[in-house]
Amino acid sequence: MNKEILNRKGAIKTQDIPKEVLELLNKGYIESVNLTEWLAVDHLKLIHTNFLEIGISAENIVAICEKIKFQKKPSTMSTIQLVGSVIYELYSDKTEINSIFNKLSSHISDTIRCYAPYLKSLNDKLSINEKLNQSKKLVADTHFGVREVVWMALRPEIDSNLERSINILSSWTKNRDENIRRFTTESTRPRGVWCKHIEKLKETPEVALPILENLKSDTSNYVQNSVGNWLNDASKTRPDFVIGLCEKWKIDSPTKETQKIIKRAKRTIDKK
Repeated sequence: MNKEILNRKGAIKTQDIPKEVLELLNKGYIESVNLTEWLAVDHLKLIHTNFLEIGISAENIVAICEKIKFQKKPSTMSTIQLVGSVIYELYSDKTEINSIFNKLSSHISDTIRCYAPYLKSLNDKLSINEKLNQSKKLVADTHFGVREVVWMALRPEIDSNLERSINILSSWTKNRDENIRRFTTESTRPRGVWCKHIEKLKETPEVALPILENLKSDTSNYVQNSVGNWLNDASKTRPDFVIGLCEKWKIDSPTKETQKIIKRAKRTIDKK
């Protein structure tokens, strides 16, 4: 593979993506390196090129592609969710599903890996503990797109099993991998981004203290931003909780990391 392609920074505009790079992305031979490339991938070409090898029959490939073509409001996220959901529907009662999941989640293409989370999140035979633990490899994925898709896929299940999920995720806050630690707050944000709100956490954010307390002085900027965003979400319905917690943290954890989280957490409160 050309080193110049592998080390590229990525185009700012879709029309500026080199033809060779776009062809490689659509064949599943390389990962996208930024949001512009991620959004530019042609899912139909990608699926036709790779799904037979993944273990999906030609007949089912046609069925998946037909579903993609007839979306009412297509977008990258809606297409990813659709493909993952249709694969699950087609193979949920077949022994191949585990093999398909493994091949999807370990593929070189980040877009193909993005299809995998739905095979776990939609599986009603699995407990929330099993869904989370079996998705951990995807939670720790090195690609930003995969990490965003996996928390969005699992969030409805986390919401439906909130106390159990928080209990599990609180132990993840001690993981050495910053991506896994960040998942604990990003997947439970009271308001979140492009997703349904978690009403219980909007009204009673105290429920998530086992997660928040463990991350109040996290050394990772990636995690700090997520914790700050979590608390900023909560401040819109429970400013009293956020103000009280921040005051407590100033005393309990007088570190620069905590100070950064507090500043981000109170940005909506401080505007008033």
